[in-house]
Amino acid sequence: MGWAAFSRLALVGLVALAVSACGGFRSSDIPSPGPVETPDYVIGAGDQLQIYVRNNPDLSVSLPVRPDGKISVPMVQDVQAAGKTPTRLGRDLETELAQFIREPTVTVMVMGFVGEYADQVRVIGQAAQPQSLAYRNGMTVLDALIQVGGLTPFAAGNRATLVRQRNGDSSSYRLRLNDLLNDGDVRHNHALRPGDIIIIPEAYF
Repeated sequence: MGWAAFSRLALVGLVALAVSACGGFRSSDIPSPGPVETPDYVIGAGDQLQIYVRNNPDLSVSLPVRPDGKISVPMVQDVQAAGKTPTRLGRDLETELAQFIREPTVTVMVMGFVGEYADQVRVIGQAAQPQSLAYRNGMTVLDALIQVGGLTPFAAGNRATLVRQRNGDSSSYRLRLNDLLNDGDVRHNHALRPGDIIIIPEAYF
């Protein structure tokens, strides 16, 4: 077994333990997540940035935010990017570049979104491409499944679980993904919120 497969199985096991510690599944329907505040986007590690320095094409670059949350651009090394809005990062880069060029104007655009850890939706287990997804306003279970490529042939979709954290408490709800994907039953297309975890177990044979 490769390291990536081992890590994925370990993560599924840890989350399963967390689910059992929450006291089992709720019998009621998944509650609406309610209104989710959508403040200015905050850059996260892994985001792809386009940095444009006006009148200085040699300083304009496209690059990812490193795992340590920092970026390096021409003439400026190791600037913290994660945890800042694009506007704030642009102002910080202007301050740094002002040591080398006169009155720099920097525009930062996020071209590939990952976001901060707490703002992600994680899909693990028997998804075609298990991964963390950047939460988007109005995101649903179906949106998440499309992004991860659907289920594997070995998935027990109707035994999937949604784990939701709120105010320090963890609640678990049953998802019926087969009914949603195969039968088009949109009653099972629940709204998601930042921090949700979708766990898709393997079918028993």
